[in-house]
Parts: sequence; structure tokens; C-alpha cells
Amino acid sequence: MFKRILSGLLLAAAVHGLTITKPASADSKLHEADVKWQTVVNNGDLMPTAACQADAANCRTFNSYNQPSLNAKKRVVFRARSKGGKGGEPVHGVYTKDMSQAGPIVRVLDRDTEVPQPNNLSAVFIEPPSFPRIDSVTDMIATRGNHKPVWEYTLADGSDTKVGTTGIYTNPFGPLITGASKLGAVNEFAFFEVPEFPGTPFDVFPGSPAVTQGSTIVFKGNYTVNQIGKTGVYYRDLKNQSLMGAAGGGEKAAVLIANNTHTLIPGTQTVFGSTAPPSAAKRQAVFAGFDNEENPSLGGIYLAQLKPYPISKQPMLKTLVSIGSQVPEEPKDTRFNRLGEGVSFDGRYVAFWGAWGDENKIVRLYCPKEGNKDRSAYCMSAASGSSQDAVGWYQDKSVPINQGLFLHDINTGETVRIARTVTDFSDFVYWNFSGRSPGAGEGEEGDEDGEFARWRSASFLAVSSQIKRSKDDTPYQVAFKARTGALDTNNTYQNPVDGIYLKNRSEKSPFATLIQTGMDGTAFDPKAVFVDEDTGVSVVLPVTEMGLERDGFRNGRLAINASMGTEEAGWAGIYLGEFR
Repeated sequence: MFKRILSGLLLAAAVHGLTITKPASADSKLHEADVKWQTVVNNGDLMPTAACQADAANCRTFNSYNQPSLNAKKRVVFRARSKGGKGGEPVHGVYTKDMSQAGPIVRVLDRDTEVPQPNNLSAVFIEPPSFPRIDSVTDMIATRGNHKPVWEYTLADGSDTKVGTTGIYTNPFGPLITGASKLGAVNEFAFFEVPEFPGTPFDVFPGSPAVTQGSTIVFKGNYTVNQIGKTGVYYRDLKNQSLMGAAGGGEKAAVLIANNTHTLIPGTQTVFGSTAPPSAAKRQAVFAGFDNEENPSLGGIYLAQLKPYPISKQPMLKTLVSIGSQVPEEPKDTRFNRLGEGVSFDGRYVAFWGAWGDENKIVRLYCPKEGNKDRSAYCMSAASGSSQDAVGWYQDKSVPINQGLFLHDINTGETVRIARTVTDFSDFVYWNFSGRSPGAGEGEEGDEDGEFARWRSASFLAVSSQIKRSKDDTPYQVAFKARTGALDTNNTYQNPVDGIYLKNRSEKSPFATLIQTGMDGTAFDPKAVFVDEDTGVSVVLPVTEMGLERDGFRNGRLAINASMGTEEAGWAGIYLGEFR
């Protein structure tokens, strides 16, 4: 068995170029960065579960990780899972680790954690469905959590009902508390309601909530009015006040930033048709919003000042970049016609994805065969819009040929280009089939954001401007994920090189390679080695996957997740590098 795995690993390395030697650079201008990586967590670490603390026989190790976030003080927060153990389901949870002191891995929540008050049903968490985030200057984190209903109460007609299957959970004052919840229809929890529609509860909180200034959460919320789906972006200041005899966030309501009911896109007479999950720093929020999410003609990226309570008026929006604005370093009258939803913000700089022109390419996306079984089965059916060929079930997606990564300075109003396709890389757009499969109940593992499963695209980049040693008056660094490769006749990338790259404003070399597929895994983790139990032969595992998120780069430090080798003979973890 182990010989077959080892032979397969070596064969795959030979066929796909994933050897322990470094692959050819995606661009002659790239150079490999000299970075010392620290291990935050890897597959050798035990998960800090209650069962493990009670009996060592019940301990499990970490197995897989989502992209981490970190603050300027080197505290990392991440979502992770284990494999299933004997007679039990895998552990899913959110964890933190203080890398400034090499502290222990601390559990924030997992499937044994009781949901904070309000909770009169002793409900526990089922799933944290998105990556958690952390404030840039404090240890306050925020994460979504799915669970069974948390509150039972009696309706006016005398019948009993149970509500509350998802929420936003945070720890600004120490213990985990409820920052937002689906309980807005319950009279005694009216502060959880949609502020512009009293008595209306939020349905779901798509994406990941942001945090700022140690006590404020900023989030996207979906809700229903007269059977019509609505959406908006909000913030809520939390107070250190008890709730139901436990730690709580007070009874201040959320404040609307923008919605698709009556908020006009700045400079137009058109209301927003869609809004994206926000980012926040220094008591400011940025978000993307458009008239039409699929085919925008209006909209852009906007800045809102989050005024402290008791002021609770909807803040004015400042346009940073808009659909139709000039693309930097392109010929005059070259205009953005697409802007990405996942913007990174550090309080001064906003990093984002944008596209222009009418040229497109078709990329064929094959349905995942691993992960959530119901979601995979739904993808592999005509009901999801998929077709089938000799390889498997797929969907074809149109992707702009001209796309790039950009940075906007809110102090100067200047927008600059970080990287683009054609001349620098092949693609910045990555795809994932995610969401709730038909038949999945609310709050269940498959219910990622309350919306049905579909192919979703994203670009991954993060900005850091707090570079202490830089003499530049406007220093910044941008880390981003990019792909280099060619599409074959079936519109699939053949042996692509994915990597995370760094752009320094003050350095002449445009890009530094931080990690690429095919690199020596022991450059990031000395345990990234496979040993054949029969022969004792060891093989250094090549990097096969990597990821970063918008809050993963702070104060010149970057946190990433990476996988090496194969599913059967592999290794994975979260790693922290410094570039100051």
C-alpha cells in the first residue's frame, strides 16, 4: 500500500513537473523571496477538543484548513477540520494562536461548543461556514456559525416555535457572544432585527463578517420583505453588557450602511442591486456594490465612516473606484467593466480585482468528487446546470482575458496597478462549487450561506501598509494568488503553476515568489516528508495547493494555508512569514 502511494507520488511529480526542484518562473522578472516561515499549526497537532482533554484516546489531529486571518500583533485565527475518528464525525471548528509568544492553539468554537445566549435550547454549533476574521489592532475575532434553533417561544396564537439557526459570533470582551442573529422577530431581541424594517429578522449573513476597533462588527445580511429577497451591509457596535444572565453585546441595534431597497448608487438615481461582504479597519468599512451582480453597468467600491453610537444614521458613501472609471496603466478610455467583491482594506489602502474589455476565454470547471457528498452529487447532475463529458460533470465559464489586481490609496485618491494578465500571469480568478445543496436543512453542514450551491469565482489578495523599516512615504505591500498556464482544446488548464506572489511598492523587482506549486514543501514545514514504512525511503513532498485571504497580511506579516503531496500521502498546515 505505502509503496503504491510512494510510486504514485513520484510518478505524479515526474508527469506534472511537481518535483522538489523549483519550477520555471511564471515571468523572468520574478525572483524567489528569502522568507523564514513559522508553523502555526499542521497535521501533527492535536485539536484542543473537550473529548481530548477528558481522554487521550479521543484525541484527533488537524487535517485541513481554510485561509487564516491575523492581526498586527501576530495572533492568527483559522477554521480547520479533522478526519472522522472511530465512531464519530470529524471535528470542525475555529481556533486561534498567538505567534508572538508561540502560544498554544486555543479553541474558539467547535461542534461541542454551546451557542452563546440567547439560547434556551442548549443548542451547539454544527458548522462555521466561512473563514473567520480578526481586528487589525486587537484580538477581537468574528465568525459565522450554523446550528440548530437556539430559541423557543410562544406566538400570539398560542403555538410554540423554534428559531435562530445562524448568527455572527465574536469575543470583544473575552467570552464568545452573539453579535448578530436570526432572532429579530422575537420581541425581546428586537435589537437583532433589520434596522430599516422593524420586526424583520435577518435570514442569513453571507460571506465573512469583518471587525474593527475592538468592538464593532461589519457584515452583509440577507432578509425577506413581502416574500421578496433583500440584502444590505450593516455595522453594529457591541457593548459589554449582560444578556440572559451571560456575557453579551448589549441591546444596540445594527446600523444600515447600504441596501438594495432604497440606497442609491452614488452619483446615480439607481438603487444597489447587490452588495458584497465588507472589509473594515480604523472604524471605516469598504464594500463592493452594483446594479446587477452578474452583468454590472453601475456600481463600484465604496467607503463608509462608521460613526460611534449614539449616532445611528446611515453613513454617507464615498466612491473609491467605479464601473466605467479609467484602468491605470492602460490606454486612455480603457474602462473597468468588472470589479471584484473580495476587497482587502487596511485603513488606508484598498486592494481589489478588476477587468476590462470585451475579450473573454472559456474555462471548463469539473465538479468536485470530494467534500460534502450532497453538494458534489448536486453539482454532478443536470439540475445544477452541469453537462457531462468523458472526464466528468462540468460547467463552462466565461472569464475576462484582460484582468488585473489594483490598489487604491484613500488618502491621495490614486489607483495603481499591481499585476495583470497577458504580460504578468494567466489568471487571477479561482472557482469553487459551494452553497447549500437542495434538501439540506437550515444550519446544516451543507448550508454555507443560505443560497443554493453554484460555481462562484473569487480572487485572492491582501494588502499591508504598516512596514516599520520602510523609508517610503507611502509604503505598501500586496500579496496575491495567481496562475500561470495554458488552456488546452477542452478549455482546461494543463499543468498550471499556482502561486502566491508579493509586490513591494519600493522595490524595483515587480514580483517576489513566496510559494508555488511544485516547490519543496520542507521550505515551509520540515515535516512535509513522506516515509515509506517498508523501505524507509523518504520523499520531500511538493507543494500542491495554497491559499490566502483579505485579512491575512498585517504589519508586513503574511499567514497562508498550504498543502503538500497527495490526499493519501500528504501534509498540510498554516504558516506565517515576515517580509519587513
